[in-house]
Amino acid sequence: MGTQLAGLGKPVCGALVSPCRDQTEVEGAMETPRNPETLRPHNLLSSRPDTPRRIQGSTEFRPTSLLEWLPRKWEGEAPAEPWDPRKNGFNRSFTLPGRTGRDVESAFSSEASGTPGLSLFHAVFRVSTLRVAALVLIHFVAATGCQKNADAPTTGTSPATMSIKPWLEDVTEKVGLDFVHDVGPVGTYFMPESLGSGAAIFDFDTDGRMDVFLLQNAGTNSAAKHQLFHQQSDGRFQNVSAGSGLELPGRGMGVAIGDIDNDGRPDVFITEYDRVRLFQNLGGGKFAEITREAGLDNPHWGMSSAFFDYDRDGWLDLIVVNYVDYSPSMKCPEAQGKPGYCGPSGFQGTIPRLFHNLGARGRGIQFEDVTVGAGLGKLAGPGLGVVCADFNGDRWPDLLIANDGHVNWLLINQRNGTFTEEAATRGIAYNQMGAVEANMGIAVGDADGNGLFDILVTHLSTETHTLWKQSPQGYFEDGTMLSRVSASAWRGTGFGTVFSDLNNDGAQDLIVVNGGIKRLTIDTAPHGKANSDPFWNGFEQRSQIFSNDGNGVFTDVSDANLAFSGTAAVARGLAVGDLDNDGAPDGIVTRIAASARVYRNIAPRGHWLTVRVVEPALGGRDAYGAEISITIGGRSQTVWVNPAQSYLCSNDPRAHFGLGSATQVESIRVVWPDGSEEQFAGVAADQIITLQRGFGKRLNIEHPTPSIEP
Repeated sequence: MGTQLAGLGKPVCGALVSPCRDQTEVEGAMETPRNPETLRPHNLLSSRPDTPRRIQGSTEFRPTSLLEWLPRKWEGEAPAEPWDPRKNGFNRSFTLPGRTGRDVESAFSSEASGTPGLSLFHAVFRVSTLRVAALVLIHFVAATGCQKNADAPTTGTSPATMSIKPWLEDVTEKVGLDFVHDVGPVGTYFMPESLGSGAAIFDFDTDGRMDVFLLQNAGTNSAAKHQLFHQQSDGRFQNVSAGSGLELPGRGMGVAIGDIDNDGRPDVFITEYDRVRLFQNLGGGKFAEITREAGLDNPHWGMSSAFFDYDRDGWLDLIVVNYVDYSPSMKCPEAQGKPGYCGPSGFQGTIPRLFHNLGARGRGIQFEDVTVGAGLGKLAGPGLGVVCADFNGDRWPDLLIANDGHVNWLLINQRNGTFTEEAATRGIAYNQMGAVEANMGIAVGDADGNGLFDILVTHLSTETHTLWKQSPQGYFEDGTMLSRVSASAWRGTGFGTVFSDLNNDGAQDLIVVNGGIKRLTIDTAPHGKANSDPFWNGFEQRSQIFSNDGNGVFTDVSDANLAFSGTAAVARGLAVGDLDNDGAPDGIVTRIAASARVYRNIAPRGHWLTVRVVEPALGGRDAYGAEISITIGGRSQTVWVNPAQSYLCSNDPRAHFGLGSATQVESIRVVWPDGSEEQFAGVAADQIITLQRGFGKRLNIEHPTPSIEP
């Protein structure tokens, strides 16, 4: 049932509060630690409540929260300044006796507690004077929005969805990718087996075709080993693990790909439960482990990781996000005393680790641990996801870390080897209600077409995934409700997630793969379940696809894509890339204790352009950190180059653009990782091109440098 407002007696569903249908998951072990910082009042409005929100320079009012939206819609006019509860009737008392942020959050899901939910308003703050109009509007929505009928079907299928042709087909067996994920013997509820593992899409032999690397999670004494697949000229994948140097057992979590020595060959980095491993690409399908020689040491539970050049010296550095200091001796029973997997509560968080690539200054390939000196030494938390991008527009790469049940961290590069944490200031630490959630996977893309990237972070099935929209540059606000990401056909616990234009219409669609961490009612999926072992019953959930209308409003089209969404699984990793070089993004999904799946894009689609940007002076490696913008018909699109997004995965490093009906790109602009800018001539659509730094027209545009203080 939907969130129940006190005194109304009917669920309020849809875009305003929650979808009509969910797979409620009682994930008590994943609760947020009892921390008074889990509520931040200012996020109930905007991250900067005194700043008006406008739409593309117009005077149209854009609501920044449910509380702001309700009275304005009822009154039918937009006052000249944002509605502020300090001025318009709400005080700033948010404390409930004996309650913290997770207590308030759990009250929103009445099925999770078995009792009617608390009032949405009273659970967050004490109402001093509430406009009657707001309550009337809520009552109207509750009465007419989406009251459930016990006899109604629960597929979530709408006529609009039924008219959509499928976008993805499962071609796993057809392309010969034979890989079954292994976690070893189950039943002990060893926590790391519930959170891995990832995948990489990359061209390890530089033949122009994307290859695949997949991780196992059964331990060092297992016969199950990581697997490397080479794509043949006919599109099939050949297992070339034997003799590659990568066919090793372990508690594999995540993988990052990057050319650490600037020789033009991508190298492989793996995070595991208790260590990290670095493999140098020697060419010829051979890799050599150089972890110790390179000075890398991380005796923690590593999760997502990424290569990026934080000091812009031309050598890729490395960020490793660590989870918790887990003790297998701790047991975390579920309801009725049944055993279950632990969540982050009760364990100390661990700090991320930043490694500086010494490049030419080192003896061979060497990294220096600069975590403390860079300002990350005090940031201990349960980290899961990470992305590297320029968040404040100064053309230096920053870091966003998604923390499980803890505030997110946005680490702004100070251009002197240090970072400052500014997530709360910039509006991306908390959701719109001022609460933290179980932040896991991260997607980066321009959801609303305003030229700035937005951020989607996946959450538990008892929560909603959060879409933070960026505007103006460097500042974010929670746009989840208005984007209708929360109005999904069903709810799942999301991990891997990517923005990608699946139908090439010029708008970034959204993919989310789901899988529980606590048992719930078995999902009667149309195509059954992925796991034959009944141990995983109740963990398996269906994954989802959301279509973007071009304005940042999403529609769940999962029921039209049963090849992708019809099977319930404990999915974790999602890697996206154009596997067959046909101009349409394909995908690989990893699933706990089940086969990895390959999905080919078969969507009816428009024209396209794929752009690879390389740096000839740096061995011809991919230009991680570049920003590519194209112009078509007077409109522009922008893609930010770094394959490390989603969850535990590395994606196709090439930039993909959907062009719709356009057959010509008028111009291409590249902001290179060092901040310089070049313009390249237009090209015809429907091709893959490579742009080399130094071969375009250098633009001597003076770019303002923001002050270090936000």
